[in-house]
Amino acid sequence: MANVNKVILIGNVTRDPEVKFTSKGSAVTDIGLAINRNYTLDNGEKREETTFVDVELWGRLAEIAGEYAKKGRPLYIEGRLRMDTWEDKASGQKRSRMKVVGENLQLLGGRSEGGSRPAGGGEHESHEAPAPRRTAPPSRPAPSSSSEPDDDIPF
Repeated sequence: MANVNKVILIGNVTRDPEVKFTSKGSAVTDIGLAINRNYTLDNGEKREETTFVDVELWGRLAEIAGEYAKKGRPLYIEGRLRMDTWEDKASGQKRSRMKVVGENLQLLGGRSEGGSRPAGGGEHESHEAPAPRRTAPPSRPAPSSSSEPDDDIPF
């Protein structure tokens, strides 16, 4: 049977990331992501819940996050789930935690006060999105009385 382990998240960074390097020189950073969900109860009351997710980034993604992903900044993350397990030194109990290992990162929102784009990366890597353009939807012409189909319908 096929297996799929894919996570897509959009949320806000909860703390400034700190990049560390392994003994072999690989960059790694852990970031926290806060993901908000708004919903309405049956009685009309509006509610918001926040889920906090730990994300681990490696290599160039870790370096980019360390430089550009500041607290409060929105991020798009694609990755996979991984279960970390360890033994608690104080109590001796086995502990576990689910985290996301990021495989793609996109900075959302406008540019921060730094104003520069990250350098490097392959032609298929996209690390920073331009600010979204707000445009009005195309206006539709008034229906004509002729029976000819309109070839300019934008679908």
